[in-house]
Amino acid sequence: MTQPLVLPRLKPLSPRKSATLCVLDIGCSKVVCLIAKLEPVESSDALRGRTHRARILGIGHQRSRGVKAGVVVNMEEAEASVRLAVDAAERMARVQVESVIVANAGGRLSAACFQANVPIYGAGVTANDLHRVLEATALRTAQPGRSVLHSLPNGFALDGASGIRDPRGMMGEKLGAQFHVVSADSAALRNLMLAIERCHLSVEAVVATPYAAGLSVLVDDEAQLGAIVLDIGGGSVSTGVFQDSKLVHADAFAIGGRHVTMDIARVLNIPLRDAERLKTLHGSAIFSPSDERETLPIVQVAEDRDNPAHIPRAHLNRIIAPRVEEILELARDRLNAAGHPVAGRRVVLTGGASQLTGLPDAARRILGGQIRIGRPLGVQGLPDSAKNPGFAVAVGLLIYPQFSAGEYFEPGRSGAAAPVSKGYFGRMGRWLRESF
Repeated sequence: MTQPLVLPRLKPLSPRKSATLCVLDIGCSKVVCLIAKLEPVESSDALRGRTHRARILGIGHQRSRGVKAGVVVNMEEAEASVRLAVDAAERMARVQVESVIVANAGGRLSAACFQANVPIYGAGVTANDLHRVLEATALRTAQPGRSVLHSLPNGFALDGASGIRDPRGMMGEKLGAQFHVVSADSAALRNLMLAIERCHLSVEAVVATPYAAGLSVLVDDEAQLGAIVLDIGGGSVSTGVFQDSKLVHADAFAIGGRHVTMDIARVLNIPLRDAERLKTLHGSAIFSPSDERETLPIVQVAEDRDNPAHIPRAHLNRIIAPRVEEILELARDRLNAAGHPVAGRRVVLTGGASQLTGLPDAARRILGGQIRIGRPLGVQGLPDSAKNPGFAVAVGLLIYPQFSAGEYFEPGRSGAAAPVSKGYFGRMGRWLRESF
């Protein structure tokens, strides 16, 4: 049985300091590398949780090879794709990258809820009591063959009364804590990290794709009131449910936009590159009356390109629509089974495949609720060609360090949940950590 992999964790980002980061989104269709400078900024009403503004210094993106459904299947090809993307970003930013924050959508991504209770011995809840209950809950999150990506405290309970944000100073006999934990298969994560390390890069943190996408595209009110982020990539679909400004569910399954391309290639007997071009330029997830009248030229495998055949556009859309419906219905059914029904919620679509014409209309019909396309928010210097849903995850990786301090994995690994130091020396220590 694969032993759990203890992933590296980010150090808390000081709200008063600037930082330069490099992030890497290794997908099935493309590899994106962003180098950006995070600069302290005043909080805004729309993006209240952010302490920094990201300014892009360099960007590199290459066609992905050696990756299937978010899992490395060919180490040599995956390494080459990463090298090319990072090199392009380094040349543009004129800096040398040593470490990266990477996104992960593979390895059977899933979420679970854990909770624990501890007795209170004093007259009221102290910081030490918080430390004990967080430690007791964190110890329960270990699963054979799985590695924890995120461990998010979701609130405290005092003598059965839940929904308490900060119980310090309150009276009670039993203190409880609840965690939402996102995990993935250790073997898949090991291979992903190995492909990066072979490029002479170290991994600072691994972030679940739906979490990064949500941080990138959701405004504060959406995350607070409740929203579902559906990241439709080339090889997989990732879903993240946000409520009360927290990630409360994450999931992924291995069907994506590339499966639509393969359906077109198989049915029409054309090369994959031609199928992708047809899908991008002429394909749609819905039908229109003019589709029967408009014809599209196609060149079948081993046929003469000077004498293309012609098909109605409606025939192309009849190939695309069933697969799109399957993806949306599968996402809906998995969310319903997990206790997060889609009906009545806002759904934000991201990922490169979400740009398919007619996809929002198909999503409204199948998922219901309010549907919109999510694009990266609150980032400067992003080229116009990258201001689209396909780069939402990469931008979310730049935002993640501003929220990572709220996670708790084990004693001594998270500064956010450590006991509060009192007195002059404690205050001086906190000031030094935040300022330098």
